[in-house]
Amino acid sequence: MAEASRRGILGLGLMAAAVTSCGARHPDPAARPTPDGQGTPGTAGPTGAQHSGLKGDAPDEQSLPGNADWEITDPGRPGAVEAFADRVSVPPGESFGLHVSTPAAAFTVSAYRMGWYGGARARLVWRREHVPGAEQAAPRVDQATRTVLTGWQRTLAVDTAGWPEGAYLLRLDAEDGSGRSYVPLTVRSASTAGRTVVMSAPATWQAYNEWGGYSLYNGPTGTLATRSLRVVFDRPYDYDHGAGLFLVYEAPLIALAEKLGLPLAYTTGIDVARDPALLHGAVAVLSLGHDEYWSPEQRANVVAARDAGANLAILGANCCFRRIRFEPTELGPDRTVVCYKDAWAQDPGHQSGAPATTDFRVGPGADPESSMLGVIYDGYPVDAPYVVTSPGHWAFEGTGVAAGASFPHLVGVEYDRVDTAFPTPRPIEVIAHSPVVCEGRRSHSDTAYYTVPSGAGVFATGTMRWVETLDAHGPGGGKADHGIDSHAGDLVRKVTENVLRAFAAGPAGHTHPAQDNLATVYGTA
Repeated sequence: MAEASRRGILGLGLMAAAVTSCGARHPDPAARPTPDGQGTPGTAGPTGAQHSGLKGDAPDEQSLPGNADWEITDPGRPGAVEAFADRVSVPPGESFGLHVSTPAAAFTVSAYRMGWYGGARARLVWRREHVPGAEQAAPRVDQATRTVLTGWQRTLAVDTAGWPEGAYLLRLDAEDGSGRSYVPLTVRSASTAGRTVVMSAPATWQAYNEWGGYSLYNGPTGTLATRSLRVVFDRPYDYDHGAGLFLVYEAPLIALAEKLGLPLAYTTGIDVARDPALLHGAVAVLSLGHDEYWSPEQRANVVAARDAGANLAILGANCCFRRIRFEPTELGPDRTVVCYKDAWAQDPGHQSGAPATTDFRVGPGADPESSMLGVIYDGYPVDAPYVVTSPGHWAFEGTGVAAGASFPHLVGVEYDRVDTAFPTPRPIEVIAHSPVVCEGRRSHSDTAYYTVPSGAGVFATGTMRWVETLDAHGPGGGKADHGIDSHAGDLVRKVTENVLRAFAAGPAGHTHPAQDNLATVYGTA
């Protein structure tokens, strides 16, 4: 599930209410029911090289000046300019299409690479002005699956030649001033060997996307009864999702990782699912703040990377909770996210032999995510202090924390814990054990670390607010809007830096083997 309130960077509004609440945490082994055009380079400097521009690639990228005009603070009139890309990600130099609908006579498209540029969060890489605008047809809804379909024509072809690898936001501005919107895009790395992999979560963005009146959570009645069973990338994102989730749950981590100068590779969970070789040679894989929807193929490929020595950092909570299937649309492969949830028996794909698109931990084919993560999703909603229990752990080096140090509001709104009622890798070490009360039930959120025979280390924060807390500066937490203060921000930044540096150095278990402490923390042998 997702945070109930995400005002954050984009003024995010109320999101879908939780489907899985604090009462539903135990294992359930039973089955449950246009014209093309060329753009111009940005004025902020050269378009860079074919890599991320970080240490080990082209060292010039982070030395370029950033641009302050990337951020949308007022989206303007609803429907003023809306768009989607016909590719979720592209390799450098490959073209993609933009499908745009606007009543304005013309609009401007600006491609901003998100990262770290001396404190700025974005750099203008490409811009195309005075693109003719037109309104496209109203969407229709497939009644069988309540899927929103657009059928929009391509407005503009965009060539990414010269664009550095990275996470991008395409900003669209109606030239009559009526509105602005974003389209997220990943320019993915051709190789991850020797790099820390930033794995964006567009499947989760799309699951929550309510553009056209439907998501995998809600329909016109605002209830599960009318939700979509399948959602497609062939539609724009609503204001809160897509770029909204990226900016809260991914952009702060990308900025920190680039600031540290780590060799990075960029991809998406969809790409990892599609290509079993994509993570070969990676030193670490990062799952960011809200990464709920995974296919079995993505999970298998990440586990294979771990078992080959790649470290894994879970920098959020509720990761790998929903089991999905990707299917094509007329625009290309893997552009449909299928997730029937408790209606899995109605899924024609499952009837043909595909795994049930329901929660990983439930049947049929139950495969709890804890075997990969070490922790498991335990509930929603909570708002609780983060409590340090193992201050001598290497992840806390340089923080100055003592046992019992408490950081208000850092645990929320969803949380994970170690629970040996589910498959749990050993040895596993709980380094923060934070009491929570979720809908009257007492439990704990755990930050945990385990190691495997390959030498890989797996670090899981246990709280969904981790990545957004990287932006907590000063009283009130800066852009984190939950009352999180700068002390929590300082802690999270230092711990994240420690983990990223250790993981970038190679299999962390060789230098930092986990010391199992469940007997002390939970009384579990």
